Amino acid sequence: MAAWGERLAGVRGVLLDISGVLYDGGEGGGAPIAGSVEALARLKRSQLKVRFCTNESQKSREDLVGMLRRLGFDISEGEVTAPAPATCLILKERGLRPHLLIHDGVRSEFDQIDTSNPNCVVIADAGEGFSYQNMNKAFQVLMELENPVLLSLGKGRYYKETSGLMLDVGPYMKALEYACGIEAEVVGKPSPEFFKSALREMGLEAHQAIMIGDDIVGDVSGAQRCGMRALQVRTGKFRPSDEHHPEVKADGYVDNLAEAVDLLLQHADK
Repeated sequence: MAAWGERLAGVRGVLLDISGVLYDGGEGGGAPIAGSVEALARLKRSQLKVRFCTNESQKSREDLVGMLRRLGFDISEGEVTAPAPATCLILKERGLRPHLLIHDGVRSEFDQIDTSNPNCVVIADAGEGFSYQNMNKAFQVLMELENPVLLSLGKGRYYKETSGLMLDVGPYMKALEYACGIEAEVVGKPSPEFFKSALREMGLEAHQAIMIGDDIVGDVSGAQRCGMRALQVRTGKFRPSDEHHPEVKADGYVDNLAEAVDLLLQHADK
């Protein structure tokens, strides 16, 4: 690999994943990853632009930010690109009325959305809500539609909580795709449009930004396909095999956010 100075040259903005980079979720709100609170504070004191890009779909943006602030992070709602608000915009633009297979914690994001006589299904990380009954109802709604539309808030396979690895929305999305013979539209990482919307908010071109995440596919590959650079942290859902992924190679691997910030402050925007 090229020297860090070469790999980080010209970076003017940083997109941060949240779960697995800032903190690991879990009982009582979870726990910050060691060094991440101070690392974020240092990053925000720098000249670099900072934005958060998350697939979190069990909490509203308001609840997520409130929880992170209680853990000590300097973050506000306006700095967060999240899939639920983006999905609501799509629903309104296209006149879609969703059947919602989502977690109760994110339901408030859809309060202004008409859900009568559904003509699509929205699926998110419903957690315990992924019962046979609820999956089958979503399947039935899709099968009754002439042109079935399935919107998925991200398509992650799993994520890490303090108690261990947890299944994400992706496996359930794939089950509905297979059963209905359709392809879901993903709102969230690794969708290029999701990354582009975050870049627009930052006022940066893709080549001026770097993504920092724990997911080799959703974070690293998704960002790179948009023309961004991407670092993978060895925290959260990171697995040692990620560094030998057959198709995706990060622009660098770091032990944690603190190490990433050290390198960025030393080499970026030079």
